[in-house]
This record gives sequence, structure tokens and C-alpha cells, in this order.
Amino acid sequence: MNEHWSSFTKRITILADPAEIYRAWATPAGLESWFLREAIFQSSLHARRGLREFIQPRDQYSWLWHGHPDDVVEKNQILEANGSDLLRFGFTGDTIVTVKIIEEGNTPVVELTQTGIPFAENPDLNLYIGCGEGWTFYLANLKSLLEGGVDLRNKNVGIKQVINS
Repeated sequence: MNEHWSSFTKRITILADPAEIYRAWATPAGLESWFLREAIFQSSLHARRGLREFIQPRDQYSWLWHGHPDDVVEKNQILEANGSDLLRFGFTGDTIVTVKIIEEGNTPVVELTQTGIPFAENPDLNLYIGCGEGWTFYLANLKSLLEGGVDLRNKNVGIKQVINS
């Protein structure tokens, strides 16, 4: 297997306060504002996190997307959340997603890396392609919303096979 296809990194500048960017990634309300229809997190003590409460390592999550029915759900756990600029979580296909908020040239940059992507020749099952395309859209949507733009997501479950859901 070619190691090149087992991970990717996507980077985007976002002209917003890094604390606001982190909040968008690390709270249920933040994730629902640009990424998910519903983000449910449970602490290691099985208590549901509040909408504005920061997620923590070992939290279990269930995620639902706009444009998809309730049986399309992602369940996994938070592996690392440092409260300011780093988040790591388990994701589809036993992959790991790491999100870093860094500064380059006085500009905040969100850097997302997905690793452990299994090889699949079937394009419908190829996470390198599917997740790469998905993260590109959702990072652009995060940028749009945090920079004062519009929410670009398709919220109509009746419209299928579009890049914005």
C-alpha cells in the first residue's frame, strides 16, 4: 500500500480570534453552527455536555449531519482537547483527525490532518477521497461563517449527492 494515501492534511486561513475558532470545534453549539446538525457528547461519567460546554478527552460523541437521515451517524470519542488550539478525535473507519490552530504571519490557520486511512480501491468506500472532499467543504464553511459569511450547508434531506451535505 502506498503510504501517501493513508493520510492527508488540509489547511485554511480564518480571520477570526483563535479562541473563537477553537470554540467552533470544541463545543456542541460550535460544531452545530458550521459542521453538524446535532453534536451529542457524553462525559466519561455518561453526563451529556451542554451546548456551550467544552468537550474533554474520553468524551463519547454521536454526530448527525444536515442533508442526511438519522441513520447516518458517526460515533466515536475525543482523544485530546487542550482547551486552546489542539483537538484530536477518532473518526470514521478507525481514522484519527487532529485539528491544530496555529498562527502564520499574524494570521490564524486551521490545520486538519486525518491519519490511519485504510486502503480501498472502490471510490465509494475510499475515505481518502470522501473525507478529503468533505473536510475541504466544511473548512470553507467554517471560514465563511466565522468571517461573517453565510452557512453553505445543504439542510434539505430531500436533495441528495451535493458537496455541501
